[in-house]
Amino acid sequence: MSPSPEVAAAAPLPDDVATLQALLLAERAMAAKLAGHNEQLRAIVKELQRALFGRRSEKAVPADQLQLALEDIEQALAEAEAQEEKTEATLKVSRRPPRRVNRGALPRHLPREEVLIAPARTTCPCCGGALHRIGEDVAERLDIVPAQFRVIVTRRPKYGCRACESAVVQAPAPARLIDGGLPTEALVAQVLVAQVLVAKYADHVPLYRQSQIYARQGIELDRSTLADWVGRAAAELRPLHERLLEHLKGAPKLFMDETRAPVLDPGRRRTKTGYLWASARDDRPWAGPDPPAVAYLYAPGRGAEHAIGPLAGFKGLLQVDAYAAYNALADPARADGPVTLAYCWSHVRRHFYEIAQGGDAPLAEEALARIGALFGIERTIRGQSPEQRRAVRLAQTRPLIDGLRAWLEAMLAKVAGGSRIARAIRYALKHRAGLTIFLDDGRVEIDSHVVERAIRPIALNRKNALFAGSDQGGVHWGVIASLIETAKLNAIDPQAYLADVLTRLVNRHPASQIDQL
Repeated sequence: MSPSPEVAAAAPLPDDVATLQALLLAERAMAAKLAGHNEQLRAIVKELQRALFGRRSEKAVPADQLQLALEDIEQALAEAEAQEEKTEATLKVSRRPPRRVNRGALPRHLPREEVLIAPARTTCPCCGGALHRIGEDVAERLDIVPAQFRVIVTRRPKYGCRACESAVVQAPAPARLIDGGLPTEALVAQVLVAQVLVAKYADHVPLYRQSQIYARQGIELDRSTLADWVGRAAAELRPLHERLLEHLKGAPKLFMDETRAPVLDPGRRRTKTGYLWASARDDRPWAGPDPPAVAYLYAPGRGAEHAIGPLAGFKGLLQVDAYAAYNALADPARADGPVTLAYCWSHVRRHFYEIAQGGDAPLAEEALARIGALFGIERTIRGQSPEQRRAVRLAQTRPLIDGLRAWLEAMLAKVAGGSRIARAIRYALKHRAGLTIFLDDGRVEIDSHVVERAIRPIALNRKNALFAGSDQGGVHWGVIASLIETAKLNAIDPQAYLADVLTRLVNRHPASQIDQL
């Protein structure tokens, strides 16, 4: 990056014409590079503006992709700075602008390793007398110790009695998750297996890639061995997953959504489409007392019977999109009684957004502006009590929704019945009962973003692993991902959590005390 005008003005310029010409050429080259980077930044800013103003959730470019673009630009700028410093050594000292750094101290819990850099001589260069210490400069820099395997050798001595030859005493072997496997010690097994689980389901690294990573350290752990560990861990964790789902069904309000989970179908030599159904709770927007959680349940299909199954016993309010399968939960004949369905305004907005993307769509633009005003009010009351949220919604949001409904009905009478804008309007009007429930209940959200965020990691894992190997693999996916994502929602390290839980489970943690886990 070129130095600021103040820094450049303060640095003395050489008198030599050739040196000045070299500096000028270097500055021109840097300016050309920066111009290209600026164009990229303008494109990113444009996408961010599109996401922020009026159409927050409808991003033409996903946020993750914008982050990748910013990373590439920052790397290119760093390379340009390094090249500039190499080109003219004086820039490195006198003309270099201050570096961009992370402000603040490094975390106190990290271990410190001190390095002392003392002068080669402690005698005065003037008179030769002894120097005394008058202070020091201290700098802290972050370092990392690469992960490495270790071998734990466990010895269990045997003791016998010389008088009674039949008496032999030995400490019992620790409980093992993997009998006869490489991670033989209970604690070591849990730490290593937890690492495999988190890498696969949280960091989206398939088992065959993990096997390749371990091989670089000389550890031969083939994919089938890792798969065996995952299966055994899932078997241990399943009761905890079942208890999590039961706990969620006791909540008065949940979110629900489903996402594809492709599964290999060996008989047909291709994949079939399974689904992970997510049930989520997050009461933080209305300062609720319960911690956030999410549970995924694998099902081979997307029909109404698969929506009913995960919520057997649930009585309360469910926030969903308008997928027809959820209507079965609102059936008065349901065994547990009908569930109240609240719908998502983001899905309404999405229909108009897709039309507006084609350009020259004033009705869609007007609808987006009106819906955007609803979301603007929601941002001002996030984190407030249900009573406060309800009061604001009744005073500010209800008049806007009433006006929007009247406007939509008027526009529907003017547009062609088979047009896209007519379909978008009919969608909003058809679901208006479920779309207005949030007005009278401060616990209800305007959208179902809570559960949509919860299924995003599933989509990322799907892109990396492509498919599960079987229906049972889909079940494992749901069990382990539920615990990992719930830990993340509560700012808990999922690897440390799983290691601790597996250790307790293999040591026969009482089933009656499973809530402690």
